[in-house]
Amino acid sequence: MFFLTPRHRKEAKIVLRAARKLLRYRSDILPERQIIGLREGITRLKVALRQESREDIEQSTAKLHELFDQASPRPPLAGLRENTEVILVALVIALGVRAYFLQPFKIPTGSMQPTLYGVTGTRTADPPPSWPVRAAQFLLMGRTYIDVAAERDDTVIGLREVNRFHFFTSTEIVTRNRTYRVPAPADVVRRDFKIKPGGTVRAGQPIVRGYADTGDQLFVDKVSYNFVRPKLGDVFVFRTTGIRLIESTIPPGMGSQYYIKRLAGTGGDKLRIDPPNLYINGQIPGLSVFQRVMSCRDGYAGYSNPQGDGQSRVILGSPADEYRVPPRNYFALGDNSYNSRDSRYFGPVPEENVVGRGLVVYWPFIGRWGLIR
Repeated sequence: MFFLTPRHRKEAKIVLRAARKLLRYRSDILPERQIIGLREGITRLKVALRQESREDIEQSTAKLHELFDQASPRPPLAGLRENTEVILVALVIALGVRAYFLQPFKIPTGSMQPTLYGVTGTRTADPPPSWPVRAAQFLLMGRTYIDVAAERDDTVIGLREVNRFHFFTSTEIVTRNRTYRVPAPADVVRRDFKIKPGGTVRAGQPIVRGYADTGDQLFVDKVSYNFVRPKLGDVFVFRTTGIRLIESTIPPGMGSQYYIKRLAGTGGDKLRIDPPNLYINGQIPGLSVFQRVMSCRDGYAGYSNPQGDGQSRVILGSPADEYRVPPRNYFALGDNSYNSRDSRYFGPVPEENVVGRGLVVYWPFIGRWGLIR
């Protein structure tokens, strides 16, 4: 068997096959002297293999390898070309997987808490821990420590969110005298670290001290919905294309956004919310994912009737209101109902907007890592 063959014989057979292949494919363009040399080298190696002398085999292998290299020299920058080809093939495969099978997605907000978390910030009085602790917590928990102190007494003028490479989001805190950068989204800086225009800062004191936990990052299954229809209780991702009340709030040039919610109604279903309960076709749904939200335990607060803000559509605005989902549409609700901008505000999600089903949280490793329920 080949895996029991001594190494020198394996190498000899590999070189022998390569030399024979070279002669078959290039005998019409090789100089006569190289063809003769290769044939003699092949014969010499075959004889050495039959005689089973390790020294003769190794010498004949080396000689035939040398003749092979002379007849088929490596092109200039061959190593660079091979590495480039490998990278390009890997990139094409990755793009194909993303386009047709699995798409990475980062939870942007807290509308699905505590099932899935967006970026959250926590203020602390103590300075950040040592760098090994910070590195370990970033790897396992997605936690980034922030410690930005004011250089002088100053006043905050505004906050400006900066997105680099469509992945790294930070906030510039603009004061009267300078700008401070914080590695967290603007809404986290404003909501969790209490930084707002008009606030004052004191020289030497922290402007922002604490840590930000990254939003859950997950894979979206883009295959299943090609074979089965989305069903009640699924955590699903959809595009905002054509949903007018969402698109009207998106800055020009940003294009369609991706939202993630729980599917609470399909075409024809009649919905009603009487806090903390959700009613589908006149009954409280028995699915565990809805029961969990309505239990008002473990961080869940139940379903709520939305409050109008003068700009958004309000559906199911009171316990008496009912809503029937149009055909070929889905009703999306956040598990964090009191802090979720969902179909109660922007209406149903058209069937063609559905991207896929939330499958698994792949990072951070501590917390909600694993299959999504």
